[in-house]
Amino acid sequence: MPGPHRVRVALVQAEAEPDRDANLRRQDRLFRKAAEQGAEVICTQELFATPYFCQEESVAAFRWAEEIDGPTVRFLQDQARKAEAVVIGSFFERRAPGLFHNTAVVIDAAGELLGCYRKMHIPDDPGYYEKYYFAPGDLGFRVWSTSAGRLGVLVCWDQWYPEAARLTALQGAEILFYPTAIGWHPHEKESEGAAQADAWRTIQRSHAIANGCFVAAVNRVGVEKGPGGRAIEFWGRSFVADPMGRVIAEASAEEEVLLADLDLGLIEEVRIHWPFLRDRRVDAYGGIAARYLG
Repeated sequence: MPGPHRVRVALVQAEAEPDRDANLRRQDRLFRKAAEQGAEVICTQELFATPYFCQEESVAAFRWAEEIDGPTVRFLQDQARKAEAVVIGSFFERRAPGLFHNTAVVIDAAGELLGCYRKMHIPDDPGYYEKYYFAPGDLGFRVWSTSAGRLGVLVCWDQWYPEAARLTALQGAEILFYPTAIGWHPHEKESEGAAQADAWRTIQRSHAIANGCFVAAVNRVGVEKGPGGRAIEFWGRSFVADPMGRVIAEASAEEEVLLADLDLGLIEEVRIHWPFLRDRRVDAYGGIAARYLG
């Protein structure tokens, strides 16, 4: 289906604590704020209903996992119906005993679950021990036709991979949404913080430019403590970039609902003048599927 000319999106950037009910109450308030301001698509941060438990490898953290018909997805369906908006939400999916994914669901404005995307790229870094919890996604890269246009969803670590953005855009995505949980280790912030945040912003702007589409990245905020006195300071700064890579809306480092009005007609205009899809040498890219060519 063709997308509407203009779409208002809302990115819900919030803190999270070790109390699912408290997190859902916070999100309910923020969703209502987004709805009151006319949002047609509302997207949460990564793992919005839980703390970022991946700072350590802990069997106890599997208590946060839910089936896809569990309370967190039902909460999102209820929010979609109340807001009359498409909702994208990220949660810890229990697919089967012993099998878990980092999953984002797409729900239409009537509250119907359209489908889900399972995070494909799973990090394993100090403080981000996601391979302990999540199996890599097996649904591939996906796009959904909705009342707000054709939407693609990728999750956090996926945002560093041009291949993921490209394959999603090639299916007709007009907007790429990236639910995210990224921040600083406090000991790195002074020396590396500005460069890390700039790299994060730059790589996603490049996806918008290279694919001639909109990109919406929504991050969490606040300091979450980990084991041994360690912590991550999530830097927020959710943003939306247009098909020329211009940042048209950007959040602070505090809890907020970021709104952006997207003119989807700009996609064709930009692609006509920057015909990257036309000029791709699809006959020459076979090596991209190799791990390394050196």
